[in-house]
Amino acid sequence: MSSNTRFVAPVKQTVVVDAVRVDERKSNLWLDAWRDLRRRPSFWVALAVSALIVLIAAWPTLFTQTSPYLGCELANSNGGPTAGHPLGFTRQGCDIWSRLVWGTRTSMVVGLLATIIGTVIGVIMGALAAFYGGWLDSLLSRIGDIFFTIPYIVAAIVVMTVLQEQRNELVLAFAIGGFSWASTARIMRAEVLRVKQADYVMGSIALGLSRFKTLLVHVLPNAMAPVIVVATISLGQAIVAEATLSFLGVGLGGTTMSWGNDISQAQTSIRTSPMALFWPSLALTIAVLAFITLGELLRDALDPKARAQR
Repeated sequence: MSSNTRFVAPVKQTVVVDAVRVDERKSNLWLDAWRDLRRRPSFWVALAVSALIVLIAAWPTLFTQTSPYLGCELANSNGGPTAGHPLGFTRQGCDIWSRLVWGTRTSMVVGLLATIIGTVIGVIMGALAAFYGGWLDSLLSRIGDIFFTIPYIVAAIVVMTVLQEQRNELVLAFAIGGFSWASTARIMRAEVLRVKQADYVMGSIALGLSRFKTLLVHVLPNAMAPVIVVATISLGQAIVAEATLSFLGVGLGGTTMSWGNDISQAQTSIRTSPMALFWPSLALTIAVLAFITLGELLRDALDPKARAQR
């Protein structure tokens, strides 16, 4: 046998294919946030409470048949709970439960209007400043800095004092929302600066779509997630602002159903009838806590870094 002979073991022909795991579920920022939120009990509690508050504000007659205006009798002044009046009566003999229910509508109307006004102004200012840049960015940013340094509660007090003859929900909402948009504008500006660097935005402009249409069609929809979170939290803050201004006597008129007005009127009899102060304060606390908690949960769910750390 030749010394150059080589023996080679038979090779079994096998085909190796790398396994690729494909997730057939569609995924995007909102779907990922929903999958995260639906597993959290605190989200469902906050959502249920918020939905109940909105329902009470929209249809108060579903929860009480007692008129908060016509059902007041001085004979019931500071009275305790009776049949049909589960929370007792105020100093003026008005049913506390009916005033809470109808006061929910006032607080929600002012809160929603103020939030919408502040969000719209903030989105416009922040988006235009970030997308176009240059002198427009400098001008709008400086205007935002001016409004950011003004406490909107103080500004609203001044506005409502000047317009005391025209006090209503719309004027109060403008007084709050017109001075609280600066933080939303800053968040919107930062988000638009991030989104406008994306390839699809540059491609849209390269294909001939105008810059303004690109801003509306491609940039704004992909930059609204943080703004929605801020708006949810701002709703609770606007409700607090309305109650604060009404408590100080510069908000809505004393005849308007408002948690702030009820708290203001009940403070004089806190020693003899503390429950008249307790119930509107509790309603205000629950409403504000529900919306702020919902906003905080939305923020955590829409933040990919926060989800990765859990």
